[in-house]
Amino acid sequence: MDSKSIVAPGAQVEKLGDGYKFTEGPVADKDGNVFFTDQPNNKIIRWDAGTGAFSTFSDKAGRANGMYFDKKGNLVACSDEENQVWSFDKKGNPTVLVKDYDGKLLNGPNDLWIDANGGIYLTDPLYKRDYWKRDPEMQQDGQHVYYLSPDHKKLTRVDDKLKKPNGIIGSADGKRLFVADIGDNKTYVYDIQKDGSLANRQLFVPKGSDGMILDEEGNLYITGDGVTVFDKTGAQIAHFPVHKGWTANVCFGGKNRDLLFITAETAVYGLKMKVKGIK
Repeated sequence: MDSKSIVAPGAQVEKLGDGYKFTEGPVADKDGNVFFTDQPNNKIIRWDAGTGAFSTFSDKAGRANGMYFDKKGNLVACSDEENQVWSFDKKGNPTVLVKDYDGKLLNGPNDLWIDANGGIYLTDPLYKRDYWKRDPEMQQDGQHVYYLSPDHKKLTRVDDKLKKPNGIIGSADGKRLFVADIGDNKTYVYDIQKDGSLANRQLFVPKGSDGMILDEEGNLYITGDGVTVFDKTGAQIAHFPVHKGWTANVCFGGKNRDLLFITAETAVYGLKMKVKGIK
């Protein structure tokens, strides 16, 4: 289904690479190269936008999941091995940005988005991991959404009324935030306030998601059963089957930001688009 013809003429979903254990967290740098995680193997992989070649960016990734680039080119990751948020410099050296909330470990940071000021919104659901050395039960009093101040000194809860928040993405103008409550099969939109807090939560679509992305026209791409696309009003305009299993996450990459880069279990896929991602 592609009712608004957002896919490039004749384009099909193509496998770009495979042989991974479970792919997640794709995000493109300023040149369109895509970084994604192979979380069970504790790696961050780089896909070259020019050659299509794959290389290992980090093999000590803290079990990275969702990721996003900050303005300085650091790769910020939800590294849930120790329930933290890490920032990797261009050489792959990590720094811990978030290690706890109110003196307790987070449940397992899952996905994040960075605003224009450098503040970081992150989701903290509980997915029990077999590699955890800590108590696998919930560490916080629920599964919440948090905001890390631009100076990285203060972590604040900005929504504590969700069942299991997962995918998260902000609009190009920085005024709206989309959060998927995968535990309640809903995706919400909020107004972002000047202090980073959220207001006016509204149901955007009655469907949850794993990872999410927006394109330059404001269409929202959600994942799970392939990729489903909704326009600004919440009307479904497209659905792209990927394969028979779970589609975890998606981003726009490539030199022209017009390749929909999709992570789905053991492989990564690409779909050439007419629309482009947000720079």
